[in-house]
Amino acid sequence: MTSVAMACVMSMTMNAGTPKGVDAANLDTSVAPGENFYKYACGGWMKNNPLDPQYARFGTFDQLAENSREQVKDLIMNLGTGHQKGSIKQQVGDLYAMGMDSTRLNNEGYAALVADLDKIKAAKRADFTSVIAWMHNGVAGPFFDSQVMADLKHSTVNMLYLTQGGIGMGDRDYYLENDESTVKIRKAYTEYIAKVFTLVGVKKGDAKKKAKNVMDIENALAAVAMSREETRDYSKLYNVMTVDELKAKYTNIDWNVYFAGVGVKNVKEVCVFQPNSIAKVNELLGSLKEDAIKDYLQFKYIDAAANYLSDDFVQANFDMYSKAMSGKKVMQPRWKRALNVPNTLLGEAVGQLYVAKYFPADSKKKMQKLVDNLKVALGEHIAGLTWMSPKTKVNALVKLNSFTVKIGYPDKWRDYSDIDIDPAKPYWTNVMCARMSEARFEYSQLDKPVDKDRWWMTPQTVNAYYEPSSNEICFPAAILQAPYFDPNADDACNYGAIGVVIGHEMTHGFDDQGRNFDHNGDMVDWWTEEDAKQFQVLADKLGAQYSAEIVADDVHANGQFTMGENIADHGGLRVAYSAFKKTEQGKSETKIDGFTGDQRFFLSYANVWAANITKEEILRRTKVDPHSLGVNRVNVAIRNLDPFFKAFDIKEGDKMYRTPEDRVAIW
Repeated sequence: MTSVAMACVMSMTMNAGTPKGVDAANLDTSVAPGENFYKYACGGWMKNNPLDPQYARFGTFDQLAENSREQVKDLIMNLGTGHQKGSIKQQVGDLYAMGMDSTRLNNEGYAALVADLDKIKAAKRADFTSVIAWMHNGVAGPFFDSQVMADLKHSTVNMLYLTQGGIGMGDRDYYLENDESTVKIRKAYTEYIAKVFTLVGVKKGDAKKKAKNVMDIENALAAVAMSREETRDYSKLYNVMTVDELKAKYTNIDWNVYFAGVGVKNVKEVCVFQPNSIAKVNELLGSLKEDAIKDYLQFKYIDAAANYLSDDFVQANFDMYSKAMSGKKVMQPRWKRALNVPNTLLGEAVGQLYVAKYFPADSKKKMQKLVDNLKVALGEHIAGLTWMSPKTKVNALVKLNSFTVKIGYPDKWRDYSDIDIDPAKPYWTNVMCARMSEARFEYSQLDKPVDKDRWWMTPQTVNAYYEPSSNEICFPAAILQAPYFDPNADDACNYGAIGVVIGHEMTHGFDDQGRNFDHNGDMVDWWTEEDAKQFQVLADKLGAQYSAEIVADDVHANGQFTMGENIADHGGLRVAYSAFKKTEQGKSETKIDGFTGDQRFFLSYANVWAANITKEEILRRTKVDPHSLGVNRVNVAIRNLDPFFKAFDIKEGDKMYRTPEDRVAIW
């Protein structure tokens, strides 16, 4: 249920003594601001940073993530050896070392998979529920997914959710659409399925038959899956039923076996997000031939393991998911791939090491001050809204003032002591051990009250989020570093960068999804009927602005799917600008390096999204990413702020101009 927003600032190389924040080398002054502000503000950066073939998209955000990755690598490389078994340093160091041992991985091939593949092959129809439950324990996600999280309407209580899943390409449109690009990707996926079957010893002819069985199942699941837009409507997702109702409705799944298999006890009710999908799974499990189901289950297992096996598996996986789908040209170096494993599976263990070295205590205090300033600004915006009634304003302000703010790192750390990282065992076996531990932890929460102190990102993650069920905003340590959050930069640039991120996360509490939750994190309607209508009118107008943009060929952006992030960008910009104008710099007309404070604010924001991206990745993100493309996060969003036009003297007739009556002001 977490709404996450990604943001970043530009790379900066300034002379000593020069205020940081805007690098003239990032600009393309051959383009007028009124012609294309994104190109004006970011064109120099894009030219000076051609796309590295190991990436499908690379921008200033990714640069900061690279910095964090280098920091984590340095930590791990300097851990030393001889650590006590079960210690953080032993777990992290050994898991990384196994990923780096290419000789051993290539010698072992797929040996680590044989016993489990045999177990799936030997299964009968009565065993399928047990196999699915075993795989849902962090191994893979066949047919559907399940997870434990806060009850949408009772945020202190955890609930078990059943959700649509089981399709390897991630979104139903890859199976349903028939444009040239999608057909090409679908063909590559079918060939990939057959390829990995041959890699585990299946003859080519048989592998093609198995691939068809897999695709038949995934096509059937995709055909009934909710669209991306539908999954944004919580009223359609909140379908609570008793376990007795579940058993009566979906009889081909042995729910007692499933619950026992994933380790949940005393389940009284569940929430089925997409009933049509679970109904289709129930139908398939009862009607398909056993061999077809086993082919599908075996593929899901091989696919999950592929990146932890010999190079031929890794290459096949890359060729499909990175090259065919995203347009990446070359694989990332092994150290980055190996690093990602402990960084993900032992995230807070790595996080403890990370904050001890890279997060100064005063950063937390400075960030808290910025957050406080943004809260004041957002409160003033809410109080001054002309379209919202006093009654709803009171509820909105109560919610705003109830925000929990998390900065840097958690007060308590996860315990990974049940994970046995054993270098004597295969890499995939160790990865499974860690993944199963994470699944056990997640499912174990069902019997406990919701832990609102829990963090949903690790400290070394370059990102931020708003969580509606706990009404919290969170800013991990890795995003609070120069140049993103730079105490030496002028206020215009800090407010234009990290300030907009803060405002963005706050506004998520009032976007098309977040607005459905109250100050406690419960899904409660705290709006008057008329206010809700007025909000929807404004949201639809904003969405139409994005949907009008062509992203590639004749494909338009999806303003409905990206609505939440667009509203958050919109609100973040407006609120951060208001907060900036309260600063000494914001009140003056003093220029730095030839730019006014307002100009530096908007330039800093634009540089957050400077990036180069492949056409394939543009099309993929338009299908699966709830965030708009960087160019639209700049050129569409800022054209709703009156001060932008004044700052760069943009007038009627300029391409960036938008008439006052067409500008949207929600928050």
